[in-house]
Amino acid sequence: MSLTKGPAAPHAAVDKSPGAGPGAPGGRRRSLNRHNLTGWLFSTPFLVLFGLFMLFPIVATLLMSFTDFGARNVTRPLEAEFVGLDNYTQLFQDDTFLKALFNTAYFVVVGVPATIVLGLLAAILLNNGIDRARTFFRIGFYAPVVTTIVAVAIVWRFVLDPTDGLIASLATEMGWTAPDFLGSETWAMPSLIAMAVWRNLGTVMVLCIAGLQAIPVEVREAARLDGAGAWQELRRITVPLLRPTLLYATVITSIGYLNVFEEPFVMTQGGPSNSTLTVSLDMYKEGFNFFHMGYASAMAYVLFVVIMAITVLQLRLLKDNTR
Repeated sequence: MSLTKGPAAPHAAVDKSPGAGPGAPGGRRRSLNRHNLTGWLFSTPFLVLFGLFMLFPIVATLLMSFTDFGARNVTRPLEAEFVGLDNYTQLFQDDTFLKALFNTAYFVVVGVPATIVLGLLAAILLNNGIDRARTFFRIGFYAPVVTTIVAVAIVWRFVLDPTDGLIASLATEMGWTAPDFLGSETWAMPSLIAMAVWRNLGTVMVLCIAGLQAIPVEVREAARLDGAGAWQELRRITVPLLRPTLLYATVITSIGYLNVFEEPFVMTQGGPSNSTLTVSLDMYKEGFNFFHMGYASAMAYVLFVVIMAITVLQLRLLKDNTR
């Protein structure tokens, strides 16, 4: 019996036109659009809060810096008069602002290197030189960072008090006379720098400890086998390998010190004779004591430009060494 093949069953028609099927370009595009839409929906609460409390004040402050915005314009902001660049021109003719700019530069130039050096030294000692109670010392060094400035100010005022302070008492026991640290134009700013360094070196210490623990032990052992001493190891091994960490610590410390406000505000109110007046404190006084808000806004943007310039300069100077 011979078997003959019947007509083949017709195959289901397959649509091969562009955009058909989940893997087609059109399907992938729709899936990607849904994915992006989902991401934007989840980001909406943050974007709303950022726009209301960050972006809007930033833009408003920039516009205010070109006006004579004052107390009378708080309820009628659109009545502020446009003055162009007059606020910025007046800033660099204002002796008080120039004094504040100099004091801020002094604070940064002295305070940042001292904080970085002492923070690195503390990190090396805690990482290599202390075996017992290491966690206790780390907490002790970092505690001032998370302590409120009011508590810090009370302690330092007691320490620096010219009559009953700790330093004055020790000086009296030794037959000396302690200076009026916070009441002297010579000693007021160094005293604030000392307090800021003491308060902030814990941040640098924590960053440097993390960087030190990332350095391979084999590198140190090889250097010691080659006869490198402690100083050579620090100079040739530790510091070069810590450059990215030190760069980051320098940048964030510089930004914080350029914005210094709490220390002079709590301790000296910018005195004596504006010797501790900083740009941020001068900005606060102009904006909230005298209600020259347009003028204070111009100060804010001058400080912003200075911070950006110094940050870019630091990154460029150390860019090739951090690769």
